[in-house]
Amino acid sequence: MVNKGKEKMIERTLIIIKPDAVQRGLVGEITHRFEKVGLKLAAMKMLFATKEQLEEHYHKDDEWLTKKGVGIIKNKKYADDYDPKKAGREIVDALIDDMRLSPVIAMVIEGHNAVAVVKKITGPTNIEEALPGTIRGDYSHDTYGLANVSDRPIITILHASGEKDEAEKEIKIWFPDNEIFDYEKMDAAWHYRKRDVK
Repeated sequence: MVNKGKEKMIERTLIIIKPDAVQRGLVGEITHRFEKVGLKLAAMKMLFATKEQLEEHYHKDDEWLTKKGVGIIKNKKYADDYDPKKAGREIVDALIDDMRLSPVIAMVIEGHNAVAVVKKITGPTNIEEALPGTIRGDYSHDTYGLANVSDRPIITILHASGEKDEAEKEIKIWFPDNEIFDYEKMDAAWHYRKRDVK
């Protein structure tokens, strides 16, 4: 167990390696990047995501659906009177369908500042902004334009929780407590220069 004073410094975050990355054989490469920086793998499994899991994972409120829907109406050149909320729901439905094309790999990654570190390694969701050296910058060159023409979500390789509260909520969707392991990595003392690792 992490010492009480250090508990606040250790975070857990959720990563889902998406079907396209599983099919392309990128699972080991992606996992290696997180481990190489010193983060710890606390849980990992391959599964066919259920529609119910994905509905909960991608749950969006009306404000989000409407805001995103306005962009979809513009990008897809829908009629001006098209319902923005319905257009926003199309994004969610497409994400859910895309995540069910193949098995996915769900992981819980743990470590100091884990949410921010994972986001940095992953790179931005907009692939056009993802720099070389990030997972998305190295393994995808998709664009929103091509995704819209192809009538599919943009290929982002993986999902990573955006913030700590989101991570805690998402982890519960994908992992019961008994599937998450609490242990100390042997290299933690060297990686963090900790002398009191228990």
